[in-house]
Amino acid sequence: MKYFNFSCFQMLYPNEDPSLDTWDFSSPLMSLWMNRFYVYLGFAFGISLWICFQIVIRKQDKNSQKSVPKATGDLMTSGYIALQKKEVFVSGVKIFYGSQTGTAKGFATSLAEAVTSLDLPVAVINLKEYDPDDHLVEEVTSKNVCAFVVATYTEGRPPESAEWFCKWLEEASSDFRFGKTYLKGMRYAVFGLGNSAYASHFNKVGKNVDKWLWMLGAHRVATRGEGDCDVAKSKHGSIEADFRAWKTKFLARLQTLQKGEKKPCDGNCKRGQCESSAEEEPFESTSEEESGTEDHQNLNSVVDVEDLGKIMNYVKKEKREKEQQEEKSSLVRNTVKNEAGERRAMITPALREALTKQGYQLIGSHSGVKLCRWTKSMLRGRGGCYKHTFYGIESHRCMETTPSLACANKCVFCWRHHTNPVGTEWRWKMDQPEMILKEAIENHQNMIKQFKGVPGVKEERFEEGMMVKHCALSLVGEPIMYPEINRFLKLLHECKISSFLVTNAQFPVEIRNLKPVTQLYVSVDASTKDSLKKIDRPLFKDFWQRFLDSLKALAAKQQRTVYRLTLVKAWNVDELQAYAELVSLGNPDFIEVKGVTYCGESSASSLTMANVPWHEEVIHFVRDLVDLIPDYEIACEHEHSNCLLIAHKRFKIDSEWWTWIDYNRFQELMQEYEDSGGSATFSAKDYVVKTPHWALFGARERGFDPKDTRYQRKNKSKDISGC
Repeated sequence: MKYFNFSCFQMLYPNEDPSLDTWDFSSPLMSLWMNRFYVYLGFAFGISLWICFQIVIRKQDKNSQKSVPKATGDLMTSGYIALQKKEVFVSGVKIFYGSQTGTAKGFATSLAEAVTSLDLPVAVINLKEYDPDDHLVEEVTSKNVCAFVVATYTEGRPPESAEWFCKWLEEASSDFRFGKTYLKGMRYAVFGLGNSAYASHFNKVGKNVDKWLWMLGAHRVATRGEGDCDVAKSKHGSIEADFRAWKTKFLARLQTLQKGEKKPCDGNCKRGQCESSAEEEPFESTSEEESGTEDHQNLNSVVDVEDLGKIMNYVKKEKREKEQQEEKSSLVRNTVKNEAGERRAMITPALREALTKQGYQLIGSHSGVKLCRWTKSMLRGRGGCYKHTFYGIESHRCMETTPSLACANKCVFCWRHHTNPVGTEWRWKMDQPEMILKEAIENHQNMIKQFKGVPGVKEERFEEGMMVKHCALSLVGEPIMYPEINRFLKLLHECKISSFLVTNAQFPVEIRNLKPVTQLYVSVDASTKDSLKKIDRPLFKDFWQRFLDSLKALAAKQQRTVYRLTLVKAWNVDELQAYAELVSLGNPDFIEVKGVTYCGESSASSLTMANVPWHEEVIHFVRDLVDLIPDYEIACEHEHSNCLLIAHKRFKIDSEWWTWIDYNRFQELMQEYEDSGGSATFSAKDYVVKTPHWALFGARERGFDPKDTRYQRKNKSKDISGC
């Protein structure tokens, strides 16, 4: 406190008393001034306390967003906690599919229905109509989950609809300009469709799509599913069951993502960083077989009560659909006991449904019978098939059947559109030949009965048709794969039924071990290794050697043998010299040359009407081929089937063709063979009959039996049945 100058004070204020009483040190302002240091200190402490309080509040808000359920947040509509906008973790699901036969498309549609039940927007997109160059990067920030349902086609290639997408994805994954983080933020899952019979490229497309997306930085939210058409190796018994299992896991994972939860922790965490984080998951551990633990955790993740009803409704719907499918199939299937050694049925419920729609009468677990259109035609007196013209069978008494629906090829011209299963060996449960033959005849007779009273059906032929005389083992599949094929043939012959067995030349050992048949066919669909691979699309890696060995095995047979050539324009009509060499290898009795039958548009084949040769083109091919094989000549023609028969000259006796079969004599010879224990052998020339003039090549009838009346149907639709 400074001292006052009283003299100056009196000069300035002469009327004031300068005593100390004038200053009141107890006044509020003076006290505040004198204690200003403590005031400053108090303000600083208050501000610090407020800042600390705000920090604590904000931390609590962040933690509550992760741990407080949505229902609790919705209750906070008043008081000190304001209602915040609910965060969206999954904005929708996009389902992309690449399909060749329609199966992947069907699975994509089924998945979309299931996702819709979760109140999520869903879009189903054909990869053919999607440009990844323009739109795929949008999924990085879209908060969508992308599901890819893709099939593997021939030789491990993608289906046509997915070719561009896969090509772009493959190039992008190895292009440094895109980098490893190009799709970082995108979430995806993959389900692949394939057939493990093609072991070298099983589900190759699904695996590649998964790998390429991962290499571009996308985040896999669910393990890759692998559907298997091979019921013997399918993890769940069929490709449909494989898909249902993966779909259930995918939906459970989707539920978890909807709540904003990451991959469940496995307990191996360090300082809050989970070592099992999905972002660190290596590509190699993505198959369902390697991720059982993760799937188990996902399925047991916490589900909100508000979502429980939707999940239960969906599960009930799935159960109902499965039960209905089982009832339709009327199959007793034991899919869970496969590990105990019990084999699965070849005919799955889905396969049964598809083949039944095509007119098959299915027998047991792996056989079938169907009424040939030529059987119907001959019942009406409208002509028989080419076997009637070439070999004298009675088409209305011919039963077309097979003891094995499975095949080792997937030929481009397959008139069954590849609805049958494929395989390289017998891995299914097996029915007894007695049961197969009994039910085949019964089913065939029941189909014949349906023609009783139909306009045009001849009564005498109807009665004859009820007594089966011939069996064409050429319906579908590979009958020689059936382990009891010899017993089945023996039963046929005991019933006085002739046997016409067709094989695809991939089982040489079985051909060598085959007992005598009325006539044994080998399909020679191409003359070189490359063209055979392209046309037949065989499962065996050593398919060409098997093919050649089958032809050699055919040469050792004493009964009638036939090469069956199916001509496909622009595929197999140019290698005549190679065909001639194959003829010398198998030395067949006959060679049937037939133009391919167009079976309608199919996603399983790229054939069109442009690949079907005209009859005159078939004749030209046959003439050129005969010029290269001097021991053979053109014998017969069936114009209506676009087919010609080349016969070995040993069947031209005294300048006349003897290509027809004496069926009664064959049965007598077979009886002698069986009675002698196989020692009384016989040859093809022991049961021949002279060929009628109308069946010969060059005849005015062109192979049509004059006893019948040729019927020309206007605007007829294609019938894909036939022998």
